[in-house]
Amino acid sequence: MLLRLVSRTLLCVLVLAGCSADPGDAAPSWADGMATVQEARLPAQARETLGLIDAGGPFPYDRDGSVFGNFERRLPAHKRGYYHEFTVRTPGSRDRGARRIVTGRSGEIYYTDDHYDSFRAVLR
Repeated sequence: MLLRLVSRTLLCVLVLAGCSADPGDAAPSWADGMATVQEARLPAQARETLGLIDAGGPFPYDRDGSVFGNFERRLPAHKRGYYHEFTVRTPGSRDRGARRIVTGRSGEIYYTDDHYDSFRAVLR
């Protein structure tokens, strides 16, 4: 009886806290150990950029799709050409701003809003 009460109470706490035991919510192996963000929680402009990436363009900035060198070594190491970067429009900015989406050849997606100082793996 006590075990059943504890189990139900724990279940209620998890539901109220928004936790999920759904294995579909687990981060992919390439995001292991990284901060993550659900695509739906990205700024609207980042979601727009992802839509353009999915569609293959056209892209609003000349540098979109260029090779990202990972010189800061914030992402897993790969040979040059593995990563590509795309600008995320920053309202009010006169230039490209600091926000980027970086994609990996194997389908990885990373978001930075501080010009490569930190990244979050984007979960779709």
